[in-house]
Amino acid sequence: MPKKTIKSSEAPAAIGPYSQAVQAGPWIWASGQIPLDPSTGIKIEGDIAAQTARCLENLKAVLSAAGADLSDVVKTTVFLADLGDFEGMNRVYGSYFPVDAPARSTVQVARLPKDARVEIEAVCYQEPLSSPREKGSSLP
Repeated sequence: MPKKTIKSSEAPAAIGPYSQAVQAGPWIWASGQIPLDPSTGIKIEGDIAAQTARCLENLKAVLSAAGADLSDVVKTTVFLADLGDFEGMNRVYGSYFPVDAPARSTVQVARLPKDARVEIEAVCYQEPLSSPREKGSSLP
């Protein structure tokens, strides 16, 4: 199964030797997104809610470049610099996944790139195009 590198100009460029996402067959692995402004590459200021929203908007842009969206996400990992930010992150995160939320792990880490407060990565599954599944529906 060949792999395909996914790149979006609507999301921040990678800040190291990695791809924004990689697709192999129906699976997409999206690298962790931190709250960088896609047009400047500079970390946005603001509380955990603002930073979480920016991470998820960046993630949406990467997935869109692969022809996917948040309804295709089956698993996320959220990295927090401080688990004290969990409630604020969770409130914003929930607004992006209002139904059929993906599986998730949330962990506190010692430090994130560019001293971000949050980073979010995702794994997605897209059924083959021959499938009648509509976007946003639950997997059978």
